[in-house]
Amino acid sequence: MTITLKVPSIACEGCANTITKAINNQQPAAQISVDVANKIVTVETTASPAEIAQWISEVGHTVESGEAQGTTITSSQI
Repeated sequence: MTITLKVPSIACEGCANTITKAINNQQPAAQISVDVANKIVTVETTASPAEIAQWISEVGHTVESGEAQGTTITSSQI
């Protein structure tokens, strides 16, 4: 499943690396792309959007919204 999340707290490549490592620690096979300029994290994974959001939150970032398989996800659903 492809999950795209808006993470407004991404400020630099260091943030991108922290988020990538956090997800890879839980899902080593996940394919992760972080767009620092647009503050977007895209993950190809078997994990749920809530799991991905939790792992991102655990390293100090806030997930605002997202999309999984064409379905919009709000912060209250994450």
